[in-house]
Amino acid sequence: MTTLSPRRLFRSLAVAEAITWALLLAGMFLKYVTGTTELGVRVFGMVHGVVFIAYCLTTVVVAADQRWSLSRTALGLAAAIPPFATLPFEVYAERRGLLGSAWLSAPDSPSAVQRAVSWLLGHAALALGLAVLAVGGLTTAALVVGPPVG
Repeated sequence: MTTLSPRRLFRSLAVAEAITWALLLAGMFLKYVTGTTELGVRVFGMVHGVVFIAYCLTTVVVAADQRWSLSRTALGLAAAIPPFATLPFEVYAERRGLLGSAWLSAPDSPSAVQRAVSWLLGHAALALGLAVLAVGGLTTAALVVGPPVG
């Protein structure tokens, strides 16, 4: 069994976020340009929203574990906003050695966030469940608030 490294986890979510952007943009094209259907926006908008939240949570976890600066963490989070920007950010992070092949957090890490990451890594099944609950809860909150009004 292969270990899910910070590099692999981050790369997977960065690529998924870009793919869901493409799907959402295709849905928007069908809705606003061709006027044929809004189903693409409904379906791909929801999928993109869920993956967007998962990417942001992953960015925070990887940033804490790999000890990114606050500005790099903010840049990683901001990369989820423009279409496809997670891809160049992932390349940037990889080239600068920000995505390790191993997790750095340990039970005796200096920060509470790093200790929490260490605890989650030691309880993978529970961590996965918590991640699903977090993404689901944040998605539900976003649905309750509703889309931005422009």
